[in-house]
Amino acid sequence: MSEEKSLNFIEEIVEEDLRNGKYEKILTRFPPEPNGFLHIGHAKSICLNFGLAQKYNGATNLRFDDTNPSTEETEYVDSIKEDLKWLGFNWINEFYASDYFDQLYQFAVKLIQKGLAYVDDSSSDKIALEKGTPTEVGKENEFRNRSIEENISLFEQMKNGAFKDGEKVLRAKIDMLSINMLMRDPIIYRIKHAHHHRTGDKWCIYPMYDFAHGQSDSIEKITHSICTLEFIPHRSLYDWFIEHLEIFPSKQYEFARLNMTYTVMSKRKLLQLVNEGHVSGWDDPRMPTISGLRRKGYTPSSIRTFCDKIGVAKRDNLIDISLLEFCIKDELNATASRLMAVLNPLKLIIDNYEENRTEELITENLPNDPENTRTVTFSKELWIEQEDFMEVPVKKWFRLAPGMMVRLKSAYIVKCESFKKDESGNVTEIHCSYIPESKSGNDTSGIKVKGTIHWLNAKDAQKAEVRLYNRLFKVENPAMEEGDFKDFINPDSLQIIKRAYIEPNLPNAKAGAHFQFIRNGYFCIDRDSKPGAIVFNRTVSLKDSFKVGEK
Repeated sequence: MSEEKSLNFIEEIVEEDLRNGKYEKILTRFPPEPNGFLHIGHAKSICLNFGLAQKYNGATNLRFDDTNPSTEETEYVDSIKEDLKWLGFNWINEFYASDYFDQLYQFAVKLIQKGLAYVDDSSSDKIALEKGTPTEVGKENEFRNRSIEENISLFEQMKNGAFKDGEKVLRAKIDMLSINMLMRDPIIYRIKHAHHHRTGDKWCIYPMYDFAHGQSDSIEKITHSICTLEFIPHRSLYDWFIEHLEIFPSKQYEFARLNMTYTVMSKRKLLQLVNEGHVSGWDDPRMPTISGLRRKGYTPSSIRTFCDKIGVAKRDNLIDISLLEFCIKDELNATASRLMAVLNPLKLIIDNYEENRTEELITENLPNDPENTRTVTFSKELWIEQEDFMEVPVKKWFRLAPGMMVRLKSAYIVKCESFKKDESGNVTEIHCSYIPESKSGNDTSGIKVKGTIHWLNAKDAQKAEVRLYNRLFKVENPAMEEGDFKDFINPDSLQIIKRAYIEPNLPNAKAGAHFQFIRNGYFCIDRDSKPGAIVFNRTVSLKDSFKVGEK
């Protein structure tokens, strides 16, 4: 009997709240800002928020935090919804922070009326200076003691467009002596004359994240507002606003965000990679975005498995990208159809095989399933990998070399008799003889060989483009290195092979279909494919760098 998985600390909180009758039903939310595409770090938050709701018969809202009109686009909204659905999650309600702009404005007015907010004319530099430092307390300025009537009038003028960007802000009046610098009269509204993707030009003042976040949670009656650890200092402010506005008491809880080796998770940095042309776009298979992973051949279940394996922690740590690769490899090993593909072709000619003869041979299609087979053709001229021939073999070389024998997978044993070179000294073709009695499944030759290689029939092999993706960065943690993170981009992160060969007439040859290229790795068909011009992306190689049991 398998051991029951222990609860993470957030599940313990939820179970306690339900047991004590604090809530009849839990309601979580996923609140992305539509200023970029979702990445694997968001997937962890998605799996946690939606997973909690599924486990405890609750629900999850999707709420777009669209309070910064200068960076937000409808394209990002659409991509986020597509990624969520692809991952297998459905939300009960779709909201936007902009849905609440009128209500948030009234909340701000209520704080002013209670003497808990004021309009400040100071420059951003002066405000920062007066806030002090972690070791020096802040200082109150002359605008802090404006009358309630003056503040209400000025705030209304701000809303009506009477002032320029940066000319005034609305600040909460809390405690300039607080140890927590976020409680030192934080800005809750700023002026920004920018067109909003949903509200157009109705507003020229916009709430800050800390003012919109908790109040939006409260309006929706979110029971468990789950954030990453960097929001721990924000929790006091979250609670302060809810307490003094006397609204539904949503509660914030924090967990460790996902940091992964050989990549960056900052949207700002990812946007740089896109805008500066280091990658082809947000869905470039080298990107850690959900759309990039999808295009590379990752499946929703492999990403959910990965998020489950890394768990929910209270401390930040760096997760090895090899664990993510292990999850997709483990899945595809059981589900991906096998395929023979030659990436670096070398012609092999069987001199003693009949000129116009073609055989149909049976080979496996899935491992451990003898009933699941496919037919391949075999004739005199074949393609093999260049790497499977060595003119002067090294010690323990078990593939082809002059005078050496090898088995062609699901076919015959062949012996290398000679080879030809071009003017540059490159081997262009090898000549072999075959053992007719050595046919796979009916071998009566008595000959034993140590090597088996894959091959393709040159008569009907189909040309393909193959894109070999490697890790985008050369160093484990590029964001922590000195200097520009882009200096550590791996120049060999993409190799494009224009003249590879694959088996003809692929079944289910549509974008996203998965295959194991025997001895080469796992690949999927890219959306750039066209009839007669198929393109494959390598999802992951066959070599393991992650060991089961590692964290």
